[in-house]
Amino acid sequence: MTSTEKRPPAPAGPFWDEVVRPVLTIVAITLTVAQWPSRRILLPAVALPLFVLASIGAVGSLFPWTRLSNRQQLATMTASMLSASMLLPLVHATDAASLLPYIAASTAGWKLGSPRAAVGVAVTGSLVATGATWLVQLRVPDAPQWPWWALLSAGLPVYIGMSTRYRLDALRSAERAAEEAQRARESEAREAALIERGRIAREIHDVLGHSLSGIAMQLDLADALHEGGREEEATAAVRRARALAVDSIGETRRAVHALRAGTLPLPDTLRQLAEHHGADFAITGAGGEGDAIGAEATHTVVRVAQEALTNAAKYAPGAERSMRLALTADRVTLTMRNGPATGPRRGELAGGTGVGLVGMRERAALLGGTLQAEPTREGGWTVELELPR
Repeated sequence: MTSTEKRPPAPAGPFWDEVVRPVLTIVAITLTVAQWPSRRILLPAVALPLFVLASIGAVGSLFPWTRLSNRQQLATMTASMLSASMLLPLVHATDAASLLPYIAASTAGWKLGSPRAAVGVAVTGSLVATGATWLVQLRVPDAPQWPWWALLSAGLPVYIGMSTRYRLDALRSAERAAEEAQRARESEAREAALIERGRIAREIHDVLGHSLSGIAMQLDLADALHEGGREEEATAAVRRARALAVDSIGETRRAVHALRAGTLPLPDTLRQLAEHHGADFAITGAGGEGDAIGAEATHTVVRVAQEALTNAAKYAPGAERSMRLALTADRVTLTMRNGPATGPRRGELAGGTGVGLVGMRERAALLGGTLQAEPTREGGWTVELELPR
């Protein structure tokens, strides 16, 4: 940072800068003015201008210096420190004027952005105070004076100002870092929300696309049958179209539930599905937390479970159904089983929704997994999905 560059103002808020330094400044100036007529002031013609300059510098340092360049701040602080240091041996008889160089040194540490400049001002002030005291002793040898070590200590408060500034700068940097981290989290959340919306849109598009295609085909078939005078078959086609529409609404709702933010973890979602369809549910293996499984894998597992349970309800009414979720360190396996049908099947639902296990098999393959569906010896059906974690 060059001497002509602007620098950020010192951060506000420290107790020393807002309370202690203003109080000491006011006390030092007020008491010195009150004691000036009754105490012995050495070389008053010189002491009075120095006191005025030191007082102006001390009071001026209590206000922000945002309009001053680094060079102007350094010049102002140097003038304040030197005038207070030269005043020190002339007002030995007063009780408070001796505080002015110490206040100036602490102010230099707080106000000046360059540590080297602040220490330079403080050291120069201490040396000037020592030299001025030696000269005054030569001029007025009978006047009491400060010891040399007290004069050299006039610049030590610079470290109070510097440490306070460093602490506040660190706090300000931490606040900025926290704000940036918060903005980054919000940006990631917005990006994730957009990705999730796109995924929901694709899923609903797939469900509705297949379902509406099936409905259109059934209605076209019904129209052709009606023109051919086959009224009963036409009516059955219309009923199948209606069943497809009803199933499409249900599938869409389930897709939105499975994809929307705040969905339950995978085991809880599958458990609720199993309870809704009257199926047994069990989990084996470790690592059952839903957030340890990828979003795409979680969604695929839920969709396969929904499809298998729906198919079992349609094609094997009354059959016993079971769902098993096996979790390992690198695999997720879902196994759905149902026994043979024990009740009559509803003919209007035989057409399905058009979103079958074939589509689920393709979805599993995209994720690097497999899906197998095959009949059992007992006349039931088994669906097994295996995905990497």
